[in-house]
Amino acid sequence: MDSRDEQSLRAAKMYYRDNLSQAEVALALGISRPTTSKLIQHAHDRGFVTITIRDPREASSTTATALATKYGLTSVRLAQPVSQTTDDIVDALGHVGAQALRSLVVDGSSVGVSWGRTMYSIAQHLTEKNVHDVTIVQLKGGMSYTDRKTNDIETITLFCKAFHAYAHTLPLPVIFDNAETKELVEKDRFIANVLEQGRKTDIAVFTVGSAGENSLALNLGSVTPSERTQLRQRAVGDICSRFFDANASVAVQSVDERTVGITMEDLAQRPVRLLVAGGLHKVRALKVALKAGMATHLVTDQACAERLLEE
Repeated sequence: MDSRDEQSLRAAKMYYRDNLSQAEVALALGISRPTTSKLIQHAHDRGFVTITIRDPREASSTTATALATKYGLTSVRLAQPVSQTTDDIVDALGHVGAQALRSLVVDGSSVGVSWGRTMYSIAQHLTEKNVHDVTIVQLKGGMSYTDRKTNDIETITLFCKAFHAYAHTLPLPVIFDNAETKELVEKDRFIANVLEQGRKTDIAVFTVGSAGENSLALNLGSVTPSERTQLRQRAVGDICSRFFDANASVAVQSVDERTVGITMEDLAQRPVRLLVAGGLHKVRALKVALKAGMATHLVTDQACAERLLEE
């Protein structure tokens, strides 16, 4: 290494590492600005300096492609939350989820809709689309026995506004106190028709819940203390309030028998299944759902996607 190399290294370190301007480097080295510029260029030419540009969009695209390949998905979109707080993740998922859904809905679409915090975020981010004859169908009951809000009506209302659609709702508890009452109610002509329409939707948009302590589905006052314990032990998550285990099978039969709404088996038959969920606490549930083929289209966050690719 000759003296010019050494001087160019000094100039490059001051400029790139110490964040000095070229004028400040020139002053420190006692040389002119044009000479400083030439020294910095010399450092580049000699390979002393390399510049790496990390475009998160490119990393996101690579991850999305890998995720689609691994789980046989038609489409994967990744949200980039501004932080890893739950609020920011849900907001980012809602924004990207709304874009994904908007691209799928066309004239005459029938859209099955779940509820939950992520679903409500999607609804809030939806913008109007000029489509006709769209039907929105509620995929599960939404009434709560507690003060925990499901926002089911608000979600349906915003979906209808965005797509100029007509709604078919289920003004019922999502989980009844007993199976006999639930079965009797489901025989009502109006309720039976809504449930049947849910099983025939073109597009289903839904989320995956975790089975943790803060799970909304577990805190609606509709399961017994014994069932709650069983669900914590066996369930990894829920889809449309259908709790499933690590094999994507029914976690607790007595709860499932009292649940009003589409089954996972019927949901898996819908042609387009848009699953929107994220957050590291949902990785396990998401992995089981994806392996079971519950989604054709996925929206999740970057961190969650990377974890889904690890195993």
